[in-house]
Amino acid sequence: MGDNLVITIGREYGSGGHEIGMKLADALGVKCYDKELLELAAKDSGLCPEIMENHDERPTNSFLYSLVMDTYSMGYSASASYLDMPINHKVFLAQFESIKKLADKESCVIVGRCADYALEDYPNAISVFIKAPLASRVTRIMERNNVTEDKAFEMIAKRDKKRASYYNYYSSKKWGEAKSYDLCIDSSKVGIDGAIAVIKAYIEAKNNKK
Repeated sequence: MGDNLVITIGREYGSGGHEIGMKLADALGVKCYDKELLELAAKDSGLCPEIMENHDERPTNSFLYSLVMDTYSMGYSASASYLDMPINHKVFLAQFESIKKLADKESCVIVGRCADYALEDYPNAISVFIKAPLASRVTRIMERNNVTEDKAFEMIAKRDKKRASYYNYYSSKKWGEAKSYDLCIDSSKVGIDGAIAVIKAYIEAKNNKK
């Protein structure tokens, strides 16, 4: 493990988490990886980009999961168990490994995809969760996507359910629960720039404590 600073961002849909990640990365002079992580994982694993995209952040219920993860943890990722595992698990493992490689290579911001779980043993990784009241998120989605209020509600419910299911399935923590992260921020109370300022202040305080 190197000394690279990696900020991982979990987010409720419509909370501005992606925008915060992009602007934070810009302020820190590093790259932000969101969908870009799919390209890296596809390249590293040999899985085609279309498969990575179609199965991104989607859990699959499977009795093979425990067996697969036990086998993988022992270093036999090329075994028959790996070959037989559901494609969702292959996608997850590909992203998991790419996240670790990325953290070893450079300081960066990573949005979603259980990055905080993948890097939980990295001392210089800081996990952040961005939330906001439902009403605030509905308004944001309506304006950003030019959709009706009902459609915004539907989009939020669907996306949050998917993210929570993925996170809770693959990690040992609970999506959106304060104790799962180093820092939780309500973007409706501090705004996008305010959230960035809070994260930067946390980084500085953490560094000063060393």
